[in-house]
Amino acid sequence: MTAYLLVGAGGALGAMARFGLGGLIGTPAGAFPVATFAINIIGSVLMGLLVGTLARLTPEWGATARLFLAVGVLGGFTTFSSFSLEAVSLIEKGEIALAVAYSVGTVILSLSGFGAGLFAIRALS
Repeated sequence: MTAYLLVGAGGALGAMARFGLGGLIGTPAGAFPVATFAINIIGSVLMGLLVGTLARLTPEWGATARLFLAVGVLGGFTTFSSFSLEAVSLIEKGEIALAVAYSVGTVILSLSGFGAGLFAIRALS
């Protein structure tokens, strides 16, 4: 039960952060989904930093921090479900090139962001 509360509380915080940042960034109607794109990249960098940090601190922080921060906060913050919806919406609107650019860019930069965050933490060791 405690695990569900950690994930739920973290997820609520992450979702609120995503909503707030998405509102700040904004995306004009029919345009490239900049907010979701940026949030996915930021979330991936943060996840890399977190995973690297937790690996250095484990077992002191271990499972509790992973559940709250990684699964909860960052799981609620990153927006791959929104990403999927927006990519398919672009395809349905006939914006195939934009959908491909959005999808490929999101995946490549998110993976690169995760690697950069993890590399940065490991370089500090």
